Amino acid sequence: MDKSYIYLHGFASSPKSAKADFLRDRFREQQINLQIPNLNQGDFYNLTLTRQLHQIETEYNLKSEQKKVIIGSSFGGLTATWLAQRNPSVEQLFLLAPAFDFLTHVLPLLGNEKLQQWQIERDLSVYHHGEQRDVPLNYHFIEDLSQYSDAQLNRSLPTLIVHGRQDEIIPVQASRHYSASRPWVKLIEVESDHTLGNVLPEIWQAIKLNLD
Repeated sequence: MDKSYIYLHGFASSPKSAKADFLRDRFREQQINLQIPNLNQGDFYNLTLTRQLHQIETEYNLKSEQKKVIIGSSFGGLTATWLAQRNPSVEQLFLLAPAFDFLTHVLPLLGNEKLQQWQIERDLSVYHHGEQRDVPLNYHFIEDLSQYSDAQLNRSLPTLIVHGRQDEIIPVQASRHYSASRPWVKLIEVESDHTLGNVLPEIWQAIKLNLD
């Protein structure tokens, strides 16, 4: 039974990101089709973690017995880990600067005033790297995400994390904390920021070396 290989892009990103393009090409060289869904679904305003989970579970039939390997970047890495928690068909994870403790790390970057304004007005203008412009996001994104606790992510499966020591969005400490209590997780720290743009060849070598 053939495996499916899926890449999940990050928050406010797209299937055409630099990492997505790079990994798609590297997998193609190995004659593997890396599937890269668009998690924006043409409706970034109503984006939630729950919606992303349902999208991938439905599009790729994660309830089936066919094995899946998921690579997730940032918020896509958090999504990938929840998919593995909920679906035994996911047998391996590669997480690139995964957004563990997302609310703890990202909300302070907004500041209290902007956060309160978002909660009241329900809309926040977010720079979308995929569209290269500001787009609105509904506060329901926060309300939905607050229902998920990383502490519940306890399924044992081969997991490789690559995280930059200079990450300014999700500090490497988030991955250190996550991996410390989960012996099935291997953490590789690199000299990079949240984009990991300067270490793409190293990321590929790590993935290639650890593919089951």
